[in-house]
Amino acid sequence: MTSLCNPTSNTPVKGEDYLLALDAGTGSIRAVIFDTAGNQVAVGQAEWRHLADPTIAGSMDFDLEHNWHLACDCIRQALQQANLPPQAIRAVSACSMREGIVLYDRHGKPIWACANVDARASREVSELKELHDYGFEREVYEVSGQTLALGAMPRLLWLAHHRPEIYRRAATLTMISDWLAYMLSGELAVDPSNAGTTGMLSLANRDWQRSLLDIAGLRADILSPVRETGTLLGAVTRDAAHACGLPAGTPVVMGGGDVQLGSLGLGVVRPGQTAVLGGTFWQQVVNLPAPLTDPQMNIRVNPHVIPGMSQAESISFFTGLTMRWFRDAFCAEEKLIAERMGVDTYSLLEGMAARVPVGSYGVMPIFSDAMHFKTWYHAAPSFINLSIDPERCNKQTLFRALEENAAIVSACNLEQIARFSGVKTPSLVFAGGGSKGTLWCQILSDVTGLVVKVPVVKEATALGCAIAAGVGAGIYPSLAQTGEQLVRWQREYQPNMENHQHYQTMKTHWQAVYADQLALVDLGLTTSMWKAPGL
Repeated sequence: MTSLCNPTSNTPVKGEDYLLALDAGTGSIRAVIFDTAGNQVAVGQAEWRHLADPTIAGSMDFDLEHNWHLACDCIRQALQQANLPPQAIRAVSACSMREGIVLYDRHGKPIWACANVDARASREVSELKELHDYGFEREVYEVSGQTLALGAMPRLLWLAHHRPEIYRRAATLTMISDWLAYMLSGELAVDPSNAGTTGMLSLANRDWQRSLLDIAGLRADILSPVRETGTLLGAVTRDAAHACGLPAGTPVVMGGGDVQLGSLGLGVVRPGQTAVLGGTFWQQVVNLPAPLTDPQMNIRVNPHVIPGMSQAESISFFTGLTMRWFRDAFCAEEKLIAERMGVDTYSLLEGMAARVPVGSYGVMPIFSDAMHFKTWYHAAPSFINLSIDPERCNKQTLFRALEENAAIVSACNLEQIARFSGVKTPSLVFAGGGSKGTLWCQILSDVTGLVVKVPVVKEATALGCAIAAGVGAGIYPSLAQTGEQLVRWQREYQPNMENHQHYQTMKTHWQAVYADQLALVDLGLTTSMWKAPGL
């Protein structure tokens, strides 16, 4: 491991300009303030939950009114923490989880929204797949890089079937990041990076493909104008200023999807560059020089925030959430010890796991599969190959096994991208919560056989969002140039090739075992951790 960090102060300086990023993730909303050198100055955060309607299987409702209040609270909290006058904020932009959509009536009132993995439209997914003799989904994928599972068309069709009054009233559609920008500025538009996940936007021209909605029997008159990330959208209104504490007139700039803006914040802005974003879900992303889709339909392809560039993306499901479950379910003692020591529980568990040999005594976690976008489902969560030897099979062994398995799934996903794109890279960037320790970073390097670079700013999505705000305000010259200039590296990990060979064997064994575990789901003997709608 090599340390590359030269820490800088994040103390606010009077007279400087600052940028505000609103980052709406799956589990929380954050308002993050940066100075123009890319230093994080303050953050306000609130957890939110997307509650299921008990009468609608698979539903994940997004509470528009409550969540807007949380966003405003976070902005005020960040301003107070930074000890800055609100006038110091030169511009604000928003990013969010992808796939979640918001509908508005003709007066601009938000009337309905769902979060990213809302799965209520299972029947409608199946119905749309049957169009064109089961060729419609392939057409959608080749145009947009998306399958139907989490796209907007099945959800709109569900509304037409089950909530026709909402469907008839709908006049405009946006993504959740655009909703935040609208609540601030009163202007409705979408950007390609986030709207691309609807399955209704063309990778080639970065605009809506209205013919897809026509084929599906859906209205195309609800599509918002498309504006590129980093363009000026509007300004904070007086009503929004009263709600959130920002001055009226503060520029509001077009944001985007969380993963693509996270890539920008990591300086991953050139063809071939690769990153692993380790959060609740893990995203493995590879920049493609031009729109290109996978003949096997295993990998999604999205518009990058950089115009003209696409990004292959594979997703590991619930990786961060699995670690949190393990910590909360089995590590109460370690949580208390960590609290007394004043350290993070994950850091304590990593220290324990570092003493476990490579391979974790053969323990195989069964959680997320590698991504198979066309038929996307997972086995029942489990640990395989446990022993009853407490010296070998204990909390630290299971914790290390989970970290190794997450890295193996990432390696499988990156290999799938390389097979159809031909893009291979000698290094990758690792960011997000998963990169905060040291053991997981080294394991990822050993498993993939690649150099792993860890940035100083772990929360790269918010930084990318702030860069977009700065470009729209005229502070920065361009997205790509600024992303490369502002990223700073903290550590670099070199792969241990002996460990790499061991992990290659483990990966082969895990793939075979996982296939058998999926067969148990197919037989109805176990319950899938998650299934895409329509399967």
